[in-house]
Amino acid sequence: MEQTRFQRGWELLRQVDDTGGEAVVNSLEEIAPDLGRYIVEFAFGDVYAREGLSLQERELVTIVSLLTAGGCEPQLRVHLHGALNVGVPREKIVESLIHCVPYVGFPRVLNAVFVAKEVFAAREG
Repeated sequence: MEQTRFQRGWELLRQVDDTGGEAVVNSLEEIAPDLGRYIVEFAFGDVYAREGLSLQERELVTIVSLLTAGGCEPQLRVHLHGALNVGVPREKIVESLIHCVPYVGFPRVLNAVFVAKEVFAAREG
């Protein structure tokens, strides 16, 4: 039996973000349930489900994209957890953030590094 976009997306969301992704989708239920469904169906059911990149590579691209956009610290926090959940080593995450300095500047990279520091500390405790 073929999975629906929602089923496929929900499975990938849980694999990457565990309960964090579920909490984001559930938090939208009262105000914008369609937005939560779009996250599951489109972002995870369509984009994350594509061939060509591993979940680790997708999470690194996502982290760097959020860093570049700036002002996305809550989403960055979720995806830093996601990267760790799928096995991206902390050192690779930090190196990916540092690599962005010449392209987006110190302020955005520093913000991302401090969010990463918080996430790493939370996972140790």
